[in-house]
Amino acid sequence: MPCPLLTFHPAEAKGPPQFSSVELGGSFLAIACSLFLGASAFAQTPAVGAKAPDFTLSTPTGKAVTLSTEQSGDDLVLVFLRGFPGYQCPYCVKQVHDFADHASDFKAKNTRVLLVYPGPPADLDQHAKEFLEKQSELPSNVVLVTDPDYKVTNLYRLRWDAPHETAYPSTFILDKKGMVVFEKISHSHGDRLSAQDALDHLSTN
Repeated sequence: MPCPLLTFHPAEAKGPPQFSSVELGGSFLAIACSLFLGASAFAQTPAVGAKAPDFTLSTPTGKAVTLSTEQSGDDLVLVFLRGFPGYQCPYCVKQVHDFADHASDFKAKNTRVLLVYPGPPADLDQHAKEFLEKQSELPSNVVLVTDPDYKVTNLYRLRWDAPHETAYPSTFILDKKGMVVFEKISHSHGDRLSAQDALDHLSTN
């Protein structure tokens, strides 16, 4: 149903415009509709051609990382992991290892990789540290941040709100202006973008 329009009849009275109770009720509904539509316009996953919403999260050791600063005028690959859904996701381990192994290839393209590790806030940093213990030390152009309470996961509308789930595994490639030039959003655990696929997309863009 379309949102109702507010109408009044100034010719019917010399004082302030008079509204009927129906019209007043409709006005409140119209305002609610406009607020809802306005919010929903921003509450969506950024599509190809859209600006990636900026955010600030922290590494497991407490260093603040801002997306736009991390990008710093270069291309960037933004990867949402499943983080800690109650265990360390083996597909995430494999994907991060893959990107770390190709770090020199991304560096040659002046590209950084930002990994988002979401989960319940309790002990999330500790879980992330344990996750990184399964990797060799991350290269300087590959950074992992934690997302307690799904702040950024929700901002990007990637929350997999089901038992033992956190976020839909997703990868966004951003150009130098922070615009999304490629995205892959998976609704399964193992369907991930490989590092080589990301490098191939960087070459074509």
